[in-house]
Amino acid sequence: MNPITSDPLDRVRYPVDEWALVETEYAPDEQGVAETNFAVGNGYLGLRGNLDEGRGGVQYGTYVNGFHETWPIRHAEDAFGFAKTGQTIINAPDAKVIRLYVDDEPLVLAEADILRHTRRLDFRGGYLYRETEWSTPSGKRVLIRSRRLVSFTDRHLAVIEYEVTVLDADASLLLSSQILNRQDVQDEYHAGMRAAANAFDPRKAEAFTERVLEPKLKRSTAGRSLLGYQAASSGMTICVGVEHHLETDNHWDESSSIEDDLAKHVYRVQARRGVPTRLVKHLVYHTSRGVPARELGDRCDRTLDRARAETVDQTFDKQRAWMDDYWTRSDVEIPGQPEIQQAVRWNLFMLAQATARTDGHGIAAKGVTGSGYGGHYFWDMEIYVLPFLSYTAPIAARNALRFRYNMLDAARSRARELNQRGALFPWRTINGEESSAYYAAGTAQYHIDADIAHALMQYVRASGDRDFLKRGAIDILVETARLWADLGFWRSNGDKKFHIDGVTGPDEYTTVVDDNLYTNVMARANLWFAVNACHELAVDDPEEYGRMVRRTGLDPAEVVEWEHAAESMEIPFDPHRGIHPQDAQFLDKELWDLENTPDSKRPLLLHYHPLVIYRFQVLKQADVVLALFLQGHEFTAAEKRRDFDYYDALTTGDSTLSAVVQSIMAAEVGYHDLAAQYFQTALYVDLADLHGNTADGVHIASTGGIWGALVNGFGGMRDHGGRMSFNPRLPKDWDRLTYRLTVHGSRIRVDLEEEQMTFTVETGDGFTAWVHNQQWEVPAGEPTVVPLPHHGPRMSGHAPTTSDIQGTLRADGSVITASIPTISLDRAFEIDETTA
Repeated sequence: MNPITSDPLDRVRYPVDEWALVETEYAPDEQGVAETNFAVGNGYLGLRGNLDEGRGGVQYGTYVNGFHETWPIRHAEDAFGFAKTGQTIINAPDAKVIRLYVDDEPLVLAEADILRHTRRLDFRGGYLYRETEWSTPSGKRVLIRSRRLVSFTDRHLAVIEYEVTVLDADASLLLSSQILNRQDVQDEYHAGMRAAANAFDPRKAEAFTERVLEPKLKRSTAGRSLLGYQAASSGMTICVGVEHHLETDNHWDESSSIEDDLAKHVYRVQARRGVPTRLVKHLVYHTSRGVPARELGDRCDRTLDRARAETVDQTFDKQRAWMDDYWTRSDVEIPGQPEIQQAVRWNLFMLAQATARTDGHGIAAKGVTGSGYGGHYFWDMEIYVLPFLSYTAPIAARNALRFRYNMLDAARSRARELNQRGALFPWRTINGEESSAYYAAGTAQYHIDADIAHALMQYVRASGDRDFLKRGAIDILVETARLWADLGFWRSNGDKKFHIDGVTGPDEYTTVVDDNLYTNVMARANLWFAVNACHELAVDDPEEYGRMVRRTGLDPAEVVEWEHAAESMEIPFDPHRGIHPQDAQFLDKELWDLENTPDSKRPLLLHYHPLVIYRFQVLKQADVVLALFLQGHEFTAAEKRRDFDYYDALTTGDSTLSAVVQSIMAAEVGYHDLAAQYFQTALYVDLADLHGNTADGVHIASTGGIWGALVNGFGGMRDHGGRMSFNPRLPKDWDRLTYRLTVHGSRIRVDLEEEQMTFTVETGDGFTAWVHNQQWEVPAGEPTVVPLPHHGPRMSGHAPTTSDIQGTLRADGSVITASIPTISLDRAFEIDETTA
């Protein structure tokens, strides 16, 4: 995908507001994307941004993290060790529905005469505001206002405030507040989306063909209703509760009814002109893997009782206080760039909504904004989201890592099933079991073990929380190191090297290969993490070391083996081209002609058989380039430049995981304009629906990558081995970039300008920073100004293309294998001399 170079949003419909996403008109045919981009959530509970009236939606969607159904995977041709159990997030009963009738005429926005409409996702307040003025068929003007939030302080609670005012006449109002278990929602949505994608898109959730939620509880008393269910196969339980409070000077009455799949509380109001009717609706969701629905009902009652004890304004004030603290820790400021600033804050807000209250659950690929990828957890969490949490919200990072630790026994079992020692974490899962039915691009991605180890050690370095490591998390390092030591092998052919065969790297367009560079580099780091952690624990805390040995059965000889394997790990390198092959055979393949592949055939995975794709040099996403970023201290500046040039030309951008990494590395190797272009593309992945599947939910890994592109790319921050280094590269049209880091409990503000960067310790103790390899001691409470070297003129350049490569690979119709990509004579790069 080519990087975009300008603002892709319609600024009449989506005006610029640095602290909100604002919509000024209702477009019925774009509600799938709008439901996603205006969703509210807290990491546990998510409400899609569909209208309160509940009509015209795409997913209707309410999602609870980890609440899923299972089914047996039926392989056309089965084999030992194939994934057995499918898992998909359930579209939970929708408690946010409030139907509105005026003089018995329903409000259906797709059909109504709408005089004005706006929706505002408020990043400061942490809520969704909506305002609509409707002209009824009889000509009466009706104003509808609503506010909606999912609480960051009470993970089970959501609140809707819904107000109706007839502006120019008296009228009869009916408000029907509901809990609606649309059993057909799953089938309707997935069937329609699959048909639109020619019945095939592996990025979407599976459809259900039988009833998913079995009724187990229904209760309605005095404005409070509860509905409870149990998932038919997984056995998970859920209870949904609502409570209402109506405020108006109009005359009104009420009634309630409840059925297995529908609870209604109906208000009939004799509305006078200009007199508002205001309904406050509290929503609560509790789920469990085994607790009966009736007990969850008791929990719902307690949450509702607590919510009722405060006013709705107090609830919104608490939300604002939480958000104030969040932005104090997490905000990234780009003065003078309002369009970019708005999009950046939307991405950061979505990160909060995906991670804040996971509290023992994982972070799904779509958070709680949609059903894409079935609600599964991937390695995306560790590589793209955990860095943001480790340096801004360490408690949330620790919770996410504890989730992986709690999966360790299942990972051990999976390793045994694949005839390996140690632990093999599932590539995609909800309940801890591997759920990928296609092993070549799923289970074979063993690199997830090293990704988890990387995230664990990154958290420990950033937080200083070695207690978390020694009291159990070190077991992850031990068991993943065992896996690598057992999976790899020694091959003597001159020098003795340690090889890892039959794996798939991050690039899913190249599968089951030998010596995938990313896997080997990350596995080597994993082994070193385990070696060093075991040695340090044995010296620093022999008692905890003994407990770890008893838990894991560690033999000291294993640690010696890991060290030897790490020292001898095969890292593929082609001396003729001067680049690192993606795997042992990658450079032997023919080049895919990306330049002449029409957009109608993208993404490739939806238009070409996997075997076709696997035979070519073509990438779904950054693979070697990602390794250059994560383990940058293992490569020279010249190697990074040559590797980036080669692989950037082969990368399709079919994955949203790619542009952020390409932006980071383009900045590091000196291609400033290209870095900014990739950043712009990633920034609007969902806001502009650039991949055509935003309706399925926000790409949470990409939102985390936006933080990385800002902090690691333009901000130049690296943390290799606990050394905080900064080599910033401010885009040429930016005056300033400000970001925050939390390191060992201290919060540091970093202000980057063209000629200098300033470090300010806002809370906590001082710290040490390395800027362009020079050490600076930053004391608490006193800004430290660091002058920056002049980088010379910045020139624009274009991304490497396959023709650049082919120009050196082909001569007189033959293939020259010992070559590197050439640079066109008319191609001007913006060179950063510090990395040249």
